Amino acid sequence: MEIEPELCRVEDALGILVGKWKPIILLHLLKEGTQRFSELKRSLPGITQKMLTKQLRELEEEDIIERVVYPQVPPKVEYSITEYGKTLEPILHAMHEWGTKHMLHKRKNY
Repeated sequence: MEIEPELCRVEDALGILVGKWKPIILLHLLKEGTQRFSELKRSLPGITQKMLTKQLRELEEEDIIERVVYPQVPPKVEYSITEYGKTLEPILHAMHEWGTKHMLHKRKNY
């Protein structure tokens, strides 16, 4: 596959996926399925509530995840990955594989 550099859309894709938390959030939703905000928060030690909210909103704006609010007291909010978002699974898997190989490469060369 040959990509014309001036037509490359990698920057667009990275703009959606880049961040410390987004890939991890997506992997949790892919593996665990629908989760409540509190479940995601527990799964991501170190993330603040503000940052989790921000990352989830950005992913929702891109139609990568879906947010469902149930009209009850206290409010119940669930997040799940959309069908469109599921198309990222092979990309996340490839990035994981490359990251693993890269760490081994670095260890071997240093």
